Amino acid sequence: MSTFTRSSASTSTGSTSDGRNGTTDGTSGATTTESHRRPRLSGMTWLVWRQHRAAFWTTLAATALLVGWIVYQRGQLVDFLDGYGYPGKNLYEAGGRFQQYNDALAFVSTGLQALPILLGVSLGAPLIAGDLENGTAKLVAAQSMSRTRWLATKLALAGLVVVVSTGVLSAVFGWWWNPVKSEAAVMEWTSGAAFNTTGPVPAALTLFSVFGGVAIGMVLRRTLTAMVVTFGFTIVLQLVWEHFLLSLGNVVTVTTNTGVTAENAFPSLPHSAYEIDRSYVTGSGDLMGWSTCSGAQTDAAQQLCLDKADVVGWSVQYLPMSQMNAMQWFGASILFALTAGVVAFIFFWGRKRLF
Repeated sequence: MSTFTRSSASTSTGSTSDGRNGTTDGTSGATTTESHRRPRLSGMTWLVWRQHRAAFWTTLAATALLVGWIVYQRGQLVDFLDGYGYPGKNLYEAGGRFQQYNDALAFVSTGLQALPILLGVSLGAPLIAGDLENGTAKLVAAQSMSRTRWLATKLALAGLVVVVSTGVLSAVFGWWWNPVKSEAAVMEWTSGAAFNTTGPVPAALTLFSVFGGVAIGMVLRRTLTAMVVTFGFTIVLQLVWEHFLLSLGNVVTVTTNTGVTAENAFPSLPHSAYEIDRSYVTGSGDLMGWSTCSGAQTDAAQQLCLDKADVVGWSVQYLPMSQMNAMQWFGASILFALTAGVVAFIFFWGRKRLF
């Protein structure tokens, strides 16, 4: 016993007698440990991430896999175009040799268009509805953390995953499409296949769909019911968005007064411009449907009909491709504003009627 006590005292004395070195080494060790320590989630952030980690990691992993596949396909496309001699040679002349690359673009585009629906149903609807249904949301009221912070953490993490995934996919898909972007035969830029899968639109559409699903789940308080209703909500959202898509641009109108039947009478539009409408213009400036006099049996009879109607030229309305980026940001800003409104509703409902 005395030996153990003496040894302990000696050890203690030794450590204190060299206090300067001991302190220095201790501090150095603590600093080294701290510098090599990885950042970790804690508190409410850790809890929410752990609760939904399966959905979050699945989304991020699927994004990484799809990005890798797109990078590979882009390399294949560029190699084909270089070997074929594009843009010196028209892609129409490539025939079936280009079809596989076109099909790959169309396939991925379809998947990206479905992303707002998939994430709205699988991530948005159950995000809070699941907690309300199984009763775990009541634990929030018993903790020191406020329900506002709980909601904010849930929305922030879900929104971060959505923005990162859709933002990366949008950028990489646009990079893939860019070499053949001006080819209407590949993807018309005003179609959902191109417009809704590039730029800020995928993030805006998906974020609105996911947070809309969260709001629906909070109101209905049943996961399966919320998922079904969210599916319908996202489908309607896509249809409404497609209906008003062309309204995001400034329509350009060009008119002529050199007749309508001559070889070069029709106005020349910019490359890849999307034609919205065409009409005949009369001498008085009125517009007539371009099918006027289409029932004439001969060219002479058609010209006689046009002269009788006083048709002097064409009026064509179109959207130039140069407006695509501005249209996307304008539409995305509308969706972001609507999303902000949904978030405000979520916090209002959460503070008043969550439990």
